[in-house]
Amino acid sequence: MKKLDKLIIKTFLGPFVATFFVTLFVLVMQFLWKYVDDLVGKGLDTVVIIQLISYTSATLVPLALPLAVLLSSIMTFGNLGESFELVALKSSGISLLRFIAPLLVVTAFIGVGAFLFSNYVIPVANLQAKSLLYDITNSKPAFNIKAGVFYKDIPGYTIKVAQKDKDNQTIHQVMIFDQQSGGGDKVIFAEKGQMVLTANKRFLYFILENGWRYEERGNRGYSVPSDMIRLGFKKYSKAFDLSSFAFNRLNMDLFASNHQMLNVRQLDKAIDSLQKAEKEFSKTISTSNVTVRFAFFKWKDSAWLASAPPLKVKDFEEIVPAKSKRSVLERALQNTREMIGSMEQPVVEYEDKHGNVLMHKVEWQRKFTLAAACIVMFLIGAPLGSIIRKGGLGTPLVFAVIFFVIFNVFFMIGEKMARSGVMLTWSGMWLSNFVLMPIAGFLIVKAMNDSQLFNKEYYFRVIQKIKKFLQRFKKQPTT
Repeated sequence: MKKLDKLIIKTFLGPFVATFFVTLFVLVMQFLWKYVDDLVGKGLDTVVIIQLISYTSATLVPLALPLAVLLSSIMTFGNLGESFELVALKSSGISLLRFIAPLLVVTAFIGVGAFLFSNYVIPVANLQAKSLLYDITNSKPAFNIKAGVFYKDIPGYTIKVAQKDKDNQTIHQVMIFDQQSGGGDKVIFAEKGQMVLTANKRFLYFILENGWRYEERGNRGYSVPSDMIRLGFKKYSKAFDLSSFAFNRLNMDLFASNHQMLNVRQLDKAIDSLQKAEKEFSKTISTSNVTVRFAFFKWKDSAWLASAPPLKVKDFEEIVPAKSKRSVLERALQNTREMIGSMEQPVVEYEDKHGNVLMHKVEWQRKFTLAAACIVMFLIGAPLGSIIRKGGLGTPLVFAVIFFVIFNVFFMIGEKMARSGVMLTWSGMWLSNFVLMPIAGFLIVKAMNDSQLFNKEYYFRVIQKIKKFLQRFKKQPTT
């Protein structure tokens, strides 16, 4: 490795690391903004939040790498172009491709690392992140009684307090409607009280003062009237079980078979099994619905039919007698309706099975397309930076966002079309790379020829020449 190669690699690695973490931070913030309503008010521990952010960050690494490569390559070659180092290198006989070669090797290693990360780390991170997010979104909000509002989140109880003090413990004008006990309802009224939470947050105690308990004893709906009991108290303690508010984790094995939690080898096995099940299902449906209802189906390719002399096809009017036409038509219509009705549910099941196969194939292709996108983004960023000749975060960031939006839009379109079966899975998932590769080739050619593609002065001179030409054209005498 020559000194020039070491120089360009060192110049690239600094912006790459910085832009990677910035990009990852932006993507994580986007995720948190999307699920902020499911996270706020759940009383989650700091450890749980850190785990969710860590696992989510790991799942976003393959998406952050292409953008980081694109932005850092534009910044690197933009800085070199702005300081006229690229001009000095070209004047010394070093071509742009030779200058790009060491970074292309580095980017290839980044792509390989992205694939290995997607294949071995992402499935585990997806399993942890998806299961944790599912547990969070399905957990109850933290216990929080508001003044003047009926609170019904504790099973079997309805609670209302007229006023809460600033200490968030003292309550006034308390009403508790107890539906826990069978055979009758209980209502508790108290002038004031205290809410005390145990150290393990398992139980909440209402220590009430100066109130009444109303209890109905007996069975409703019977001829024997029930008893109404009223008890006054100076001080009364009521315990509420808050175990339903505790954050509990489900068994992660329930999510382990999802396509996002599998590596390439596991996806190959799953796709093979799903395709076999799909074929068996279609064969079973064909046998049980088509050949049974329409017996002529089994003779369509028989040797007898192939060797038989050609038959003269007769019209329906000639075959069926006039007196039987109505009954034959009604029977055919009834058979058709029964066939359509019997095939509705199997069609839905077949679509689900086929859609599951497509989802696994899409996930298989994703692990390769995002890794290859790192190389494609570098092939765009390196010549683009040498053309614009602007360093820093201003202009490079604008171009990086534009090309990344193009990549992301075509990536989502291709993925959606691949999942729906409109395109083949490999062509749909590689659509974004196919679109950007000609752009990369065009930019490389322009950069090698010292193009003024993004030079304002060049376009200003072109406009001035056009204006002069138009002025000369107007001054020419008309015949």
